[in-house]
Amino acid sequence: MPEVPQPVTDNSVKVRQLSHYQFSWVAGEPGKPGTYTLQLVLDQGAWEEVLTLDPDDADNLQDLLTNTETVHYDVERRVLMFGVMKTGS
Repeated sequence: MPEVPQPVTDNSVKVRQLSHYQFSWVAGEPGKPGTYTLQLVLDQGAWEEVLTLDPDDADNLQDLLTNTETVHYDVERRVLMFGVMKTGS
């Protein structure tokens, strides 16, 4: 059996399940574009992450999040993983 470093802490968990999310838009300086952010609430609030997005990414991510039942997030690599399926499905 492999040895697991102890203690297991919030910082040692690398992949978490997305529980909730919230898009926000922050106004830019006059005449400048605003900035979209996406707040990820992971594992029922055990971890949170805020991503800064361009408008196209925000639009695409909103579509993916709306249409995907289970989403995971790799905290270390900052990767959202969509459509997680059970093996054999």
